[in-house]
Amino acid sequence: MSYKLALNSQEIKEYIGTHKLLALDIETSPLSSFRDDDKASLDAHKSSITGISFSVEKGTGIYVPFNHKVGRNADFVGTLDWIKRNILMNENLTVVIHNAAFETMFFYALDFIPKCKVYDTLSAAQMTLKTHTEFRKLNDCGLKKLVPELLKVELPTFSEVVSQAKSVRARNDIACDSGARSACFDELNSEDTETIRYACADSDYALRLYHLFNNWFDKNLPKHRYIVENIESPTAVYVGLMKYNGIPLDVELMRAKGEEAQEQINQLREDIHLTIGNIDIGANAGTKDFKDYLYKTLGLPVLKTTEKLSEAADDEAMILLSEWCKNNRPKLVPLFDMVKDYRKWNKLKSTYIDGYLKFLNSCTNRIHPDLMPLATQTGRFASRNANLQNCPRKDNDPIGVRNFIRADDGKVLLSLDFSQIELRVGAFYCRDEKMLQTYRNNGDIHAQTTSVIFNIPFNQAADKNAPHYKERRTIAKNCNFGVFYGLFPRGLQRTLKFKAGLNKSLEECTQIIANLKAGYKGLETWQRKVKTNASIRGYSETYLGRRRYLPSINSADWGRKSFAQRCALNTPIQGTAADILKIAIAKILKGLNGRMWLRPILQVHDELVFELPEGKLNEAVNFIKKCMEEKPFLAFDVPLVAEGAVGKTFGTLKDFEGGKLPQPSASHRSQSDYFENKIILEKEVR
Repeated sequence: MSYKLALNSQEIKEYIGTHKLLALDIETSPLSSFRDDDKASLDAHKSSITGISFSVEKGTGIYVPFNHKVGRNADFVGTLDWIKRNILMNENLTVVIHNAAFETMFFYALDFIPKCKVYDTLSAAQMTLKTHTEFRKLNDCGLKKLVPELLKVELPTFSEVVSQAKSVRARNDIACDSGARSACFDELNSEDTETIRYACADSDYALRLYHLFNNWFDKNLPKHRYIVENIESPTAVYVGLMKYNGIPLDVELMRAKGEEAQEQINQLREDIHLTIGNIDIGANAGTKDFKDYLYKTLGLPVLKTTEKLSEAADDEAMILLSEWCKNNRPKLVPLFDMVKDYRKWNKLKSTYIDGYLKFLNSCTNRIHPDLMPLATQTGRFASRNANLQNCPRKDNDPIGVRNFIRADDGKVLLSLDFSQIELRVGAFYCRDEKMLQTYRNNGDIHAQTTSVIFNIPFNQAADKNAPHYKERRTIAKNCNFGVFYGLFPRGLQRTLKFKAGLNKSLEECTQIIANLKAGYKGLETWQRKVKTNASIRGYSETYLGRRRYLPSINSADWGRKSFAQRCALNTPIQGTAADILKIAIAKILKGLNGRMWLRPILQVHDELVFELPEGKLNEAVNFIKKCMEEKPFLAFDVPLVAEGAVGKTFGTLKDFEGGKLPQPSASHRSQSDYFENKIILEKEVR
């Protein structure tokens, strides 16, 4: 290996030469006040760049040290400025980074966003197959795991480098200042061979993975290479911005609401015990003792079972038992109401108060969740540590969890949400003229579906004063958001019952779906085509070629086959919607360097959330809407609409069309119908 130290911009320039492709990797170390925090080096608020390595050819690399306590260092200001201007902000260069979100955080902390063409090999790894039918999961994609598996080389580990450094120091009678804690990278000698080898190997092998993955893509899945280069890599950079900015929280309000929630929990537990006696109900009223009380002591019928065929005690089972008791044992109905409230308050406190506070960053007083853009098979984001994508809506949240997310003084939160993106994608796919015309004319798709299902004129379907308006519209919404994904009559019946509170017979649901398919003739034709193609190919894919393998699509087991068919229908719609959002993110990213005041903080389903100064609202809305509403790819011919909302808290967002900032209100913004009418199926197939 030819790994060397570079101590100035001239040496970097000589190494890179005329190469237009290079790999980069940074080393970080905690700031002095966070030396005892084992994870501080992963946090751009608690650590800084110790050095940067580059590689332009296999087996070569240079390491540029900036802040080592032992050995020589390059001038941080001058050398890093040269790297920034000539590499990171050079739009003619392609820079390969393994886990680009991480490096982006540290560059963003220095007040710039890379303009070079970033290629994220972590994203590329996740888009390649681990087997013939399964793409790599995030935990299969670390550099230290990929290189031995794919390139048959064991990379040096940090512990090995530290151990060797300590041995050298001991032989030379040099004290090590790390004490009992783990050593930090800046404590290694910058000129030591092992330090240089460790730093350079990461960029060298990231470059090798770039060539390996692209050769594989070109041979097997060329569309995935396009997705990695043009969609997932820019998204990874954007994720780094969101991770760094974090979620601003009203911690004082959270703690006050936590006390309120605990009082409610204590009172409900006491009320339940007054009804059932000293039965252990645990934190969720789902203990074996409680189930035994319901089904053995009280002798209630088993109306639902678990997968292991034991008595169920989930929310759905409680609803079924409550309805049965209304007709048979009415005195027990209040018990189920108390259990429902008890579970709700416990969930709110444990998940959204205690759970959020657990991840509060001591340095920023914000949550910095892990947003994972490739955690689902359709390409939709997922979130963890904490999960900010599942904030409860106002209809089931007496605490007001979304009000915990509060902009700093002088700033506001801005949300841009794709309106009915999955329905628009569905209309694009099935080419049904009624759907297409509805969207092209900026019409009401739910009224159109109501008209189709109930065979009534459109004007009557859209008339809020018409008989049965609310019930019919609710049914239409659930059909719109379910039947595209192959919802069966029984599934529609369950959705209407447990999500909308409507009791419809199986026969009625069968007729509703039949009417829908008869009215939207393109829908059933498209569904049949997708299922047939998936059965032949063994996979389904988005318009841009994001693939999902379906090993059970031809299974003899009806349940497994049916699930695979629903996944086949789900992938083109939900996956293409995810692609469209990420394409918009890539466009937004290009304009952020000139708008550093516009801070991305969160992505929720089809929604992007920002924190910004109040006086910049009009500019921000116009810029983001333009990026989101532009045609995502040439063939897409359905208008896209991004709806803006603004407020001091996430729970008080109000529609924003431009001009004055909406006045604060205690009410929540009315969000997309999609999230008001979540269906069981959508959760299942994700």
